[in-house]
Amino acid sequence: MRRSYGQHCTLARALDVVGERWTFLIVRELLVRPKRFGELVDGLPGMGRNLLSARLQHLEAEGLVQRRSTESDGSRVYRLTADGMGLAPALTELSRWGVARMGRLRPGDAFQGQWVMGTMVATADLDAAHGVRETYEFHVEGDAFHLRVDDGGVTARVGRAQEPDLVIRTRPEVLADIATGDRSVVDAVEQRELAVDGSPAALEHVLAIFGPAWGLERAGSTSDAEPGHPS
Repeated sequence: MRRSYGQHCTLARALDVVGERWTFLIVRELLVRPKRFGELVDGLPGMGRNLLSARLQHLEAEGLVQRRSTESDGSRVYRLTADGMGLAPALTELSRWGVARMGRLRPGDAFQGQWVMGTMVATADLDAAHGVRETYEFHVEGDAFHLRVDDGGVTARVGRAQEPDLVIRTRPEVLADIATGDRSVVDAVEQRELAVDGSPAALEHVLAIFGPAWGLERAGSTSDAEPGHPS
């Protein structure tokens, strides 16, 4: 039986639909792209298959998610409807709010590059992105994603970029330390725990656009972290 707060309030009505545990994380996964059931299982470690199935059925019934066959091989994927995509601003604001609460990567915490990707888009300084047209590719322990900045707009995609202006390689714990201000980009480069390949100008843009929300402005002058070929 579906639970309800039973309150004539816009927030209560919204939470009647998406307030159950795991629901927003399912939406997070589908904001990246439509996914098969197995891909959702992989992207939601700790969530049982039966619970995932139940949540997806609920979201389908509410008109936020639909199943469609792919044109390539006819396999079934889940995708957000227009109503489901309308949750994107709410997730963006929650991501911004959660940045200060991230802390260090704890033992046993799951980590996927696409989660960082979404947070970087949510916290990007769009004023700093004006006039910039570049692509930045990230490899975090084999998990690749890229961000495209196009004159004030920022979009993200899973996987490698065709012709990135900058490529950054590091490990999850290093990225977490940088995000919390426990380590600077310069220190990570000098300690060979973060490799940068691309132009110094592109690195300056990355720090200007994505740095402030992650504390990267504390990294000091980027001229000390000259990009070079990753080892």
